[in-house]
Amino acid sequence: MVEAASGALPPQTHTLPFKERVEQGRTLRQRTARKHHAAWTPPDNRRDPVDILVEQGKSRLKDLLPLRYGRMKPTPFTFLRGAAAVMAADLATTPNSSLKVQACGDCHCANFGGFATPERRLVFDINDFDETAVAPWEWDVKRLATSFVVAALATPLSKEDRVELAQIVARRYRETMAEVAGQPVLEAWYHGFDLDEEGAARKVGVAARTMRKADATRIHPLGLEALDHTGGADPRIEDDRKGGVYHPETKDAAKFDSHAKGALKDYAQTLTPARRVLLERYRLADSAYKVVGVGSVGTRCGILLMVSGDGETFYLQFKEAVHSVLEPYAGASPYATCGERVVRGQRLLQGASDILLGFGNWGAKRHVYLRQLRDAKIKPDVDTMSPRNLQRYAGSCGEVLARAHARSGDAVVLSAYLGKSAAFDEAIGDFATSYARQTEQDHEALVKAIKKGRLSCRTTV
Repeated sequence: MVEAASGALPPQTHTLPFKERVEQGRTLRQRTARKHHAAWTPPDNRRDPVDILVEQGKSRLKDLLPLRYGRMKPTPFTFLRGAAAVMAADLATTPNSSLKVQACGDCHCANFGGFATPERRLVFDINDFDETAVAPWEWDVKRLATSFVVAALATPLSKEDRVELAQIVARRYRETMAEVAGQPVLEAWYHGFDLDEEGAARKVGVAARTMRKADATRIHPLGLEALDHTGGADPRIEDDRKGGVYHPETKDAAKFDSHAKGALKDYAQTLTPARRVLLERYRLADSAYKVVGVGSVGTRCGILLMVSGDGETFYLQFKEAVHSVLEPYAGASPYATCGERVVRGQRLLQGASDILLGFGNWGAKRHVYLRQLRDAKIKPDVDTMSPRNLQRYAGSCGEVLARAHARSGDAVVLSAYLGKSAAFDEAIGDFATSYARQTEQDHEALVKAIKKGRLSCRTTV
């Protein structure tokens, strides 16, 4: 095979003979046996997880760092959500088959959800791509499987049941990869997880009333987030500290406004001409910070209130894009900016992306990507799922991840490597269990650092 440049996608192998691709996958087992994916032993020189978080914080908004630690503190799962950099460093020490795909980079069970496609269908897919990069496919599978085990620590599920969740993720990933390998290329490319299909909501643990609510809102093409703003000819976003929405301090307002206008101008040039025409029917009325998530707290994230001539409004969300946590181990991104890395990765991983997804610059040195703030969003809640629904959800996430990876990787090669036995599933179950214990220990380290005053902590914006 021709080697690709570090950080870039490897050459596509789909035009090679089918048997050659199958043999290629099976041969990779000689490099890394499937059972070897079970291994997790912390290396002797493993970095202090708190040190990694502190280093990440150096480029972030200092006044929001205590909030980041406050959101990571409650449970091992909230810690895992914010510790993608910690796990990336650990995953880089584990065995891999040498096959690379466009990886999500922060693939945990809270980063999946439902949304409306440009055709207004409701689909279930990965919905966070801040850390996307070209990397070993195993890293996403291991983080996803581990996240289910860690999330289940807060439930009455037994250790055996938690292991089964991880195995379900791996098994459904393996089975779906085999399905994709047997499909025509175009059929596989267009196939998605359609929530409009009968029984689909149950597969992702979503209540019928949630589906009805999403169904009622998806007819609106833009701006479904119910944020408050004033009316009139010059509408303004209303601050909502509980919701994480606020304007910058007066001394920073002019710079913030200038950066927002500049980012919007850059961003418009990254849209297709047709989408740019749509955007030009609105003007920027106001901008504000909007703190979101766990891992991204402290990066520059906010909203842009857009208004048309007749007063119709919608929101764009901007998020700062920095280097992926995978890049130190998988290779530097081939794109000019971090915002472009996120957008290109999302478009490749998702079956259907936001029509207004694009990227721009935030001032002279920072990059952002922009998208609609919310579009008929459905967010499964693993904390409230029954054991049976949690199993269904684990399988659905494994299925979606396999199809996402198959959009950049060769499903035939991957499927041949994974095989038909449960060897890979069992190995991932073992890894997820071991790394869940590691996550508990790392979470304890964070809590101790907060108690000792090394890190400041708060829970409100």
